[in-house]
Amino acid sequence: MEQLSFAGVQVNVAPPASTWPVPTTAKQPGRDTFLFGPASNQSMRILTLVAVVLVAACAKPGGAAGTGASIMKTDTATFAAGCFWGVQASFDKVKGVVSTTVGYTGGHTEKPTYRDVCSDTTGHAEAVEVVFDPQAITYEQLLDKFWATHDPTTLNRQGPDFGSQYRSVIFYHSPEQQAAALASKGKLEKSGKYRQPVVTEIVPAATFWRAEEYHQKYFQKNGGGSCHL
Repeated sequence: MEQLSFAGVQVNVAPPASTWPVPTTAKQPGRDTFLFGPASNQSMRILTLVAVVLVAACAKPGGAAGTGASIMKTDTATFAAGCFWGVQASFDKVKGVVSTTVGYTGGHTEKPTYRDVCSDTTGHAEAVEVVFDPQAITYEQLLDKFWATHDPTTLNRQGPDFGSQYRSVIFYHSPEQQAAALASKGKLEKSGKYRQPVVTEIVPAATFWRAEEYHQKYFQKNGGGSCHL
C-alpha cells in the first residue's frame, strides 16, 4: 500500500497498476461491463486525494465546512424594570446583545396572558429575557444598563404604570449572576445617587412565559418611546 499525506492526514492508497490483477469483464446482453483492473487505478488515486482533502477540511476549527466560522457561546439575563416595551427597546440597542424577548415571570400561575398579568393577581412581572455574547459584553455591563433604564426606588411602579407586574427585579440564572447583582446593587446604594432606598428584588430565575406576539418589539413595530398603557 502507498501512503499519502495532506494537511497532516495520512491515507493508504492502492498499489500501482502493475501489481493489480488482470481486468475481467462480465457479459451482459448487448454490452461489456468493466469490473476491475489497472485502468481504474488512476481514478482510484484521484478519489482518494479528494477524500483526503475533505477529511482535512472537516478537521479544521470552525465546523465541518472548514469556513472558520465558530459557534457563538451565549448567556442569558432576565430583568424586570417596568413596562417591558421600553425595557426591550433599551437592551436592543446594546452592542453584544444577541436577542431579546418580552414575557412574564416570577408568578404562581402557568401560561399567563397579558390580561391575566394586568389583573395584578398572578404574581408575574413584565420582564425581558436578554441573550448576550459574554465575549462582547459582560453581565456587569448589562446590570449598569438595567439600573439606567428605570427608577429602582419606586415600589411596584414605573412612571404612570403601577402594580406588582411593574416591579424592579433581577432574575439571576447562576450563583455568579447572583453575586454580581448583589454587588452591583450595593455599589448603587453606596453611590448616593438616590435618596430613597433601592427596592429592586434579586431572585432566582423562574419559568419565563413568552408574551403575546404583538408585544414583541412593540416600539419597533409601532413607533413611540413611552410605556404609557
